[in-house]
Amino acid sequence: MNMNMKKLMIGMVMVMVSVAAQAQGDAVTKFFGKYQDNPDFTQVTVSSKMFGLFTNMEVEKPEDKEILEAISKIKGLRVLAKDDARDSRELYKEALSIVPKDYEELMFVRDKDQDMKFLIKESGGKISDLIMIAAGNDDFKMLSLYGEIDLKKVSKIGSRMSIDGLEHLRKMDKSEKKKDGDHE
Repeated sequence: MNMNMKKLMIGMVMVMVSVAAQAQGDAVTKFFGKYQDNPDFTQVTVSSKMFGLFTNMEVEKPEDKEILEAISKIKGLRVLAKDDARDSRELYKEALSIVPKDYEELMFVRDKDQDMKFLIKESGGKISDLIMIAAGNDDFKMLSLYGEIDLKKVSKIGSRMSIDGLEHLRKMDKSEKKKDGDHE
C-alpha cells in the first residue's frame, strides 16, 4: 500500500469515528426531538444566553458569586416531562437505552415510588454533560445539563432555579464529606 493510500484510509477511519461519536451524542437530542411536539409532554430549553444573563447580576455574598461563576460555564439545559403518564416506566427504560455508552452512572436514587438515575459524560476530569432520568408511577422527567459542570454547585443552582431532581445531588455531596471526614 503506497503512502497516499494509507493517508486516505486513515482519513476515512477518522471521519467514520467522528460520525459515530456525533451520532452517540445526538441520541439524547433525538429522544427530546421525538417527544417535543407531543402535547402530553412539557419541554423546557434554557440556552447559554439565558445563563449568561445571570452572570451580569450584582451579588454580595461570596457563595452567590461562586454559583454565578458555575452558571456562566453552563451552555444549556433541556427538560422533558410528562405528568399523568401511565407509560412512565416504559419511557424511563427507553430513555436509559438511548444514553451513549461513554456516559457513566453517577448516582441512583429510589425515593418512595420514584426511580432516578444521574449519568455524566466526563473527559479529562471535567464533566461536560449531566443527564437525569426519573420516573414515578405516573410521571416521567428527563433533564440534560451541558457545558462545564461543577457538581458541587449544580444542586445549589437547581434549588435557585427550582429545577426538580437536582436537589438529590446534595446527598452525594454530603456522603463525600462524610467519607472525607472519616479519613481525618
